[in-house]
Amino acid sequence: MNAMSPLWYREWVICFLGTFLAFGLTLPTRRKSPAGPDQLLEEETLEKAEVFLQKYGYIKQGVHAKSHDALLKEAVKEFQWVTHIPMSGVLDDSTIHQMSLPRCGVKDTKTHSAWAKRVNAIFLGKGFGSRRRKRFSPQGEKWYKRHLSYRIVNWPRFLSPSHVRLAFKTAFELWSNVSSLVFWEKTEGPADIRLAFFQGNHNDGTNNAFDGPGGALAHAFFPRRGEAHFDNDERWSLNRSKGRNLFIVAAHEIGHTLGLEHSSVRNALMSPYYKKLGRDFVLNLDDILAIQNLYGNPPNGAAFQLPGNFFISFQDHTEHDSDVPSTAEPSGPSSSYCYSFFDAITMDLQHNVYIFKGSHYWNVSKEGYSKGPYLLQKSWPELPSTIEAAGVSEADGKFYFFKGSRCWRYQDRVLEMGFPQKTSTMGLPRHPDAAFYFPPLGHMVVFKGPKYYILNEELLQVEPYYPRSLQDWKGLPLHVNGVITREDGFMYFLKEDSYWKFDKSRLKVVSKGLWANDLHWTGCQDKNITNAVDGKS
Repeated sequence: MNAMSPLWYREWVICFLGTFLAFGLTLPTRRKSPAGPDQLLEEETLEKAEVFLQKYGYIKQGVHAKSHDALLKEAVKEFQWVTHIPMSGVLDDSTIHQMSLPRCGVKDTKTHSAWAKRVNAIFLGKGFGSRRRKRFSPQGEKWYKRHLSYRIVNWPRFLSPSHVRLAFKTAFELWSNVSSLVFWEKTEGPADIRLAFFQGNHNDGTNNAFDGPGGALAHAFFPRRGEAHFDNDERWSLNRSKGRNLFIVAAHEIGHTLGLEHSSVRNALMSPYYKKLGRDFVLNLDDILAIQNLYGNPPNGAAFQLPGNFFISFQDHTEHDSDVPSTAEPSGPSSSYCYSFFDAITMDLQHNVYIFKGSHYWNVSKEGYSKGPYLLQKSWPELPSTIEAAGVSEADGKFYFFKGSRCWRYQDRVLEMGFPQKTSTMGLPRHPDAAFYFPPLGHMVVFKGPKYYILNEELLQVEPYYPRSLQDWKGLPLHVNGVITREDGFMYFLKEDSYWKFDKSRLKVVSKGLWANDLHWTGCQDKNITNAVDGKS
């Protein structure tokens, strides 16, 4: 692909023109916001918004916009423009919500000015060099060599080093496939680009302190400091449906280490907000033109891209082919799920616990002895290779499995006639978080995000007046992985490495802890671990 070819230039113009027309923009001046009713905001919300706008470069540090309504309005309009929200200048619900979404920690300072220069260049007929000016970092912040080394300084939780290395290697290749750059990994000593995982304040300045799950996922520094930092409080994963996708975030931050600013194009990889991996190309044309303007075309003159579904397949392969825990976690004979995340957990009528991860599962006896892993599809034929939720009915012992938009039901590991069924015909959502039997109601319960559903097992329909808010279950987090009711009468809700002990009579959480450390029935005490060969348990 030649970035200067008429075909690519025409597609680029069409891409920008579509966004230009969609928002009714007339550059270089911006659209006037329609007058609207004044909106009263709580002081706390206003303060948080001002901190956000300062952090990401919309308001200068030390300037209190609350005392300057016009300044605050312009800053909000600028943010709304970057994030494709109607430019009212008002801190409305959609704007506040956008500010709360996970994103890159690098400032958006130059996004609008870069867009204005590009669009003016297109319609005023200036040269290609003018069109692309300031899409990349200022003051010539680029690498003045084409062969760059990188080093992974430390490791995240819950991903093996081999998976992390492969994710970073593939992320670097996204950029080398469309430019003249060449990358290689160093395992020790100095490197041009350093990749590291930190928590909280890590001596990068107050504005760069990580804020726990959500918020700023990572940040990076332009050449020639060459560093990218990732928040180790995030659930880093290569799974499509759970956790933060390390490959996508790494590819974005690497773009910054090469000199790229944020893009205002919604589908660009360098757009500031986190996006899940789709099936289209990972790099947008805007990303490709930006990196080629800094470093030129590939040596053979043709850029090479793989579609997103290739990376989806690659990530599924890495997730499910190996269950080796990271060397950053304690070593020992424990089953690998003890130091990692799992997809689902449930318990049968004989009090055997089933823990599902990728294409395998483990069986933990009533006494807390773990066996496995076993292949999922060998024990429950006709299931997909992975599942998202599982539950057992205490009424009849039947297993329910969920994946995407379908539900499977098994009696004695035999798929019942008429299954799998579409969840939509049952009144259930796609991609549920967890499924479990709730004795006080005598029905299966399905959690999905902030809502829960009661499923009538005989009618296979959601009960009337559902879904309801998860706030009925006081103290529970969103997106739990599974629920188990134990002999002590309490329910245990598990998510990532934590559990919530729930009193079902009072409908409230009574305690919280780390399940691998505290709950013997998870099979994570070393003395309870035995090994098994793949097969039926």
